Parts: sequence; structure tokens; C-alpha cells
Amino acid sequence: MKTNDSRQFDLHPVDQHRLTTLCGQFDEHLKHIERRMNVRIGRRGHHFRVEGETEHVAAATEVIRHLYRETEANDDISPDMVHLFIRETGFERLPDEVPYSGEVTVIKTPKLQARPRGENQQKYVHNIRTHDVNFGIGPAGTGKTWLAVACAVEALKDEQVKRILLVRPAVEAGEKLGFLPGDLAQKVDPYLRPLYDALYEMLGFEHVTRLIEKSVIEIAPLAFMRGRTLNNSFIILDESQNTTREQMKMFLTRIGFGSTAVITGDTTQVDLPRGQNSGLIHAAGILSKVSGIGFTRFESRDVVRHPLVQRIVEAYDSLDDGSATGT
Repeated sequence: MKTNDSRQFDLHPVDQHRLTTLCGQFDEHLKHIERRMNVRIGRRGHHFRVEGETEHVAAATEVIRHLYRETEANDDISPDMVHLFIRETGFERLPDEVPYSGEVTVIKTPKLQARPRGENQQKYVHNIRTHDVNFGIGPAGTGKTWLAVACAVEALKDEQVKRILLVRPAVEAGEKLGFLPGDLAQKVDPYLRPLYDALYEMLGFEHVTRLIEKSVIEIAPLAFMRGRTLNNSFIILDESQNTTREQMKMFLTRIGFGSTAVITGDTTQVDLPRGQNSGLIHAAGILSKVSGIGFTRFESRDVVRHPLVQRIVEAYDSLDDGSATGT
């Protein structure tokens, strides 16, 4: 039988610089330990309190003490180091699934408050807040991208993440952006305009411009994600039905510690060259039962644009082969 426990302890010698290094910016290291070891950590100065299941409390306490010892000779505790210490305890686990309670959700951004409409949108936002990786799949007009951007802005405002990355595959140009005129921003802008528009609505034009200049917000084509590891970030991959299987795997394996990823797409609107399989369709098939990954599937009834848009989606869905015919 599992028993709950609470343990209090002090870290010595008292050194404010070492304590700051231990906890990380915005207490990111402590939050990492809480998520991965399913405990609650409270701190006042050098005094700590850990609550949770007895074995997890003991393991988390040892991780904190071990990390503090590391700060004696190391001025930089990385998320990787925290991860490795947790792995050594053998008590790391993904958070338990948190069922949707039906509670109405409000997303607070500097310029507006977003209120998800309908049960599917509410579940979608709930999944984003309770899972590190999330898929939102369904037709245009269901709010997949807009709500994901709103959640990202809220997470940045609340200092849950350090930056936002908004990513799209530039499939119409075959990812060969060098053939398009202009500098990088001008080359990719046409593909990323919906993401800019959502940001401007929630933060304002000048604020978004400043955050982009400081690299707090980064908007880029999918090809530029290769080789990177994205820690403490909120990452949105939009129009993901136009990724290949290899690109989708590449993107999903970029996700680092303290990050949330939202992958949106419409599996009926694949623009890949003939013979290439959609990475979104493939991922939805093999990852749907993986613990820790959230899936929300939208339908035509979830469309929140002009009423005719819902009827158009339903008309196309009613065709067996997914394509219109006529004379």
C-alpha cells in the first residue's frame, strides 16, 4: 500500500548563489523534479519541504541534496544533469493522466481572454495543460492553432517557459527556400502569417516585434529545427499534415526538458508530393496509445468560423473518396 509522506530539511552551508543555481531560473529545476517524481516541493531560503509518496519523497530529497553538492564546484546546473540524477533514483515516471472534469477554461493573455467553445476545445486546452506532447487533429476553423498559440502566450506570461517556437513545414516551396526572393524572414513569412496574426491579436504588434528581436519568440520553417534540442519552450508545429514521416520524427525528438509541444493539422488537407506519406497520419497511428501524449480529434461540428464553413467541411467529408467531382 502506498503511503504519503512529508519531509523537511535544510541545505548547508547557506549560500544564496548556490541555492539559485540549484533551483534554476524560475525554479525550473525544482519544477522538473516535481513533474518527473510526482512530488510537491516547497522552499523558503535554504529550508525545503517535499511531499508525496514515501519512496518518492526520499528519492527527491536525495536528488536535491545531490544537486546542491554539485553546485559547490559547478556554477551551472543543466536540465540534463537534473534528468540524469532523477533517472539514477529509479523513481522517474510520467504524470498520471488527469481526466477532464468538464470545468470551463479561460486562457488569459495580455490583450484578451480566450474562452474555448464546446467540449472538444475545452478538452484540447486541458490536454495542453496536462501533457508534454499534444496532437490537435481536425478540419480548418476548429481553433486548433489559435488556442495553441493562446496557451503558449499564457505559459510565457506566467513564466512556465522561457520562449515560444512556432514552426511550419514550407511544403509549397518544397522546403527549398533559397529559390524564393528576399531574406529569410521574407521567404518564410507567407507560410507563417496565421501564426503572426494570432500573436498580434494576443500580445500586440510592438510587443511581438520586441520579443522576436530578443529571440523569446521564434518563428521558423520546420527544416530549421534539425539538430536542435528545445528546452523550457512552448513549441507549436502547425499544418503538420504536410510533414513527412522522417520530419515528424525529427521534430518530436527535438523536445527537451520543461517543454510543451502541440502538433496541429488536418489529415484531409495533405499537400505532399504524390507517393509521400503524411507524418501526422503516421504519428497518429503509432503514438495514440503512448502514455503522456494527448490527442484531441476535432470534427466539422467544432468549426467556429462562418456557418457555411461547417457545411462545406461536412459536404467534403460526405464523399467516400475525399475529392469532389463534377462537370
